[in-house]
Amino acid sequence: MKRREFITLLGGAAAAWPLVARPQQLKVAQIGVLVLTNADGQLLTRELRLGLRDLGYSEGRNFVFQLRSADGDAGRLPQLATELVSSQVDVIAATFTPCALAAKQATTSVPIVMAAVADPIAVGLVTSLARPGGNITGFSNMAAETAGKSVELFRDMLPSIGRVAALANPADPFTTPFLEQVRLAGRTTGIRIEPVAMARGPEEVEGAFATISQQGAEALVVQGIFFSKTIVEQALKYRLPTA
Repeated sequence: MKRREFITLLGGAAAAWPLVARPQQLKVAQIGVLVLTNADGQLLTRELRLGLRDLGYSEGRNFVFQLRSADGDAGRLPQLATELVSSQVDVIAATFTPCALAAKQATTSVPIVMAAVADPIAVGLVTSLARPGGNITGFSNMAAETAGKSVELFRDMLPSIGRVAALANPADPFTTPFLEQVRLAGRTTGIRIEPVAMARGPEEVEGAFATISQQGAEALVVQGIFFSKTIVEQALKYRLPTA
């Protein structure tokens, strides 16, 4: 996803924002940011800040962020989304599927811009990609079929491979179709899909990799890009080919 495309959607979703710097407009736009972890919040607000600056807007003068992070506990997201709506934000930026779903459940009127969500039609975020409907727009960069394709690519690159592990996030609705496609690809390629490890937050990733290594996995397919920095560090530590 390109930053400028996301920022353009963010502005378009709230066309009534008083972001254009005109002397008679004094209101500062309130941008709600809903994320699962603090690391996600730092990354998303940094990208939004830089993107809006490219378009001539400055934090504090034209807009401010209202950040809500669930600290890795997806169960807190509905409450945090409700808090943002109650704070009368002008738009909500939500990254990853659980955050976008919580935002949708909290409001039908505040514009929502989603990023890095998985299969938004299947999880009920939008009615179609061409005509999303409602108050949600944004980007989807994950499809369950790509997880299965990763297994096939491992087979092509490493012909002798016999076992591929999967790492999933049980807090994400995308987990079920992700694992279904990985297992389907395993059956069609003759590759054993095990172990299937779970990690709800970055603090659980190291233990998951230890399990994966102990059980002799030769490669790993990861669900989406959650906790990506920690996952990359562990994949390098264990010298494990990872998609």
